[in-house]
Amino acid sequence: MTSDVATIAGIDAPTGLLIGGQWSEGRAGRLPVINPATEDALTDVADASPEDAIEAVDAAARALPLWAARPPRERGECLRRAYELTVSRAEQLARLMVLENGKALRDARGEVLYAAEFFRWYAEEAVRIDGSLTVAPSGANRIMAIRQPVGVSVLITPWNFPAAMATRKIGPALAAGCTVVLKPAKETPLTALAVAAILAEAGVPDGVVNVLPTTRPGPLTEVMLGDPRVRKLSFTGSTEVGRVLLKLAADTVTNCSMELGGNAPFLVFDDADIDAAVDGAFVAKMRNGGEACTAANRFYVHEAVAAEFAGKLTARLAALRVGPGLDEGVDLGPLVNADTRAKVASLVDSATRDGAAVLTGGQAPKRAGYFYQPTVLDSVPASSAILSEEIFGPVAPIVRFATTDEAVALANNTEYGLVSYLYSRDLRRCLQVAEALEAGMIGVNRGVVSDPAAPFGGVKQSGLGREGAHDGLLEFTETKYIAVDW
Repeated sequence: MTSDVATIAGIDAPTGLLIGGQWSEGRAGRLPVINPATEDALTDVADASPEDAIEAVDAAARALPLWAARPPRERGECLRRAYELTVSRAEQLARLMVLENGKALRDARGEVLYAAEFFRWYAEEAVRIDGSLTVAPSGANRIMAIRQPVGVSVLITPWNFPAAMATRKIGPALAAGCTVVLKPAKETPLTALAVAAILAEAGVPDGVVNVLPTTRPGPLTEVMLGDPRVRKLSFTGSTEVGRVLLKLAADTVTNCSMELGGNAPFLVFDDADIDAAVDGAFVAKMRNGGEACTAANRFYVHEAVAAEFAGKLTARLAALRVGPGLDEGVDLGPLVNADTRAKVASLVDSATRDGAAVLTGGQAPKRAGYFYQPTVLDSVPASSAILSEEIFGPVAPIVRFATTDEAVALANNTEYGLVSYLYSRDLRRCLQVAEALEAGMIGVNRGVVSDPAAPFGGVKQSGLGREGAHDGLLEFTETKYIAVDW
């Protein structure tokens, strides 16, 4: 397989559309890829049109019967080789990601290894697609249930974790026997194209994985979801866009998995180990510079320990070095684009007008790039807008509470329900509060919940379905019941 390749900072990266195993130019021209640390163009990639999307669905539909019929072990071996190749090229992939996404190199290195783990996990899960056989209660027949691949799957991924969000969807889809069309975010197409090239090198047949960067995601997605051959949509992104896609998918009753927005509360009770809570808060807030759906968005701290917690968290964030992600010693890179930085700045300004105190940060430094200072806001009013929106930046707003019931009520006062965090030394309280919190995932005395072997997903308007674990594999299968009597 050949490709147009751009050499960026010594890294070779494909820049074409991948359709049916061939790299090609998009019918819509070229899409510039911007370095958030400099605001300059790194390179450009092919820009897909709706016509390209139909061609990709054609390729995926052609490849589906043979791929679905491949023995599970063979599908798994392709994923295993992809895991090994990804790990062997971790440094190049991490640096490529920093250049188009902006995150610090340490975060990018961690993401590449996390992304690779989805290939390894689903290489193992490919041989564990189970069914069942039972006797009907009447004794008249056997009830046989088998699982088959759902079919051609459209995967839509965001810019914040361009490698991990791709592998978390591609891995289970291929393990289940599905073929895919991946539409990466326009801000970060290079990482997705590099992952696709690795899969091809690992032995995945032509047409099984197709990749379409585009500046026109609406028309592109609409034409694919309107095609009856597409039977699955897996989307990670905002709740607002998710609602639109669910409406489109309704016309063809397409199976949907939706990993949508978050507004994660971080609860610190009066008996918490404050140093441990600050460590957890730092990770939960600052992983990926705060640009994560799992990022702690609202810090509810008991009034008896709020001053200590705020002071120690402020010291941690104030000590961070801000700069281009590839620079040695940098802890926090830029935000992904100007719109994201403007939103973060607007939320902070609104909170300060509401009466919040800025303990550190609170503004964008005067320099090229989409940077924003790590920020701690204390005594934020419970009605402030910053508590009801996903910040997606390095800002920690602190609200004080007096009782457990008050903390739970504040945490649940949102349309979202992806993840919640809580810190307490009392195990009974931890488990009671964990049951009461309206979220799909709970971190108990932990600032990280993500794991390829864990079911990732939310409740309420944070999404439908689960990714990761065995659950993520089943999302790409349909159950078929066969009534048989012998």
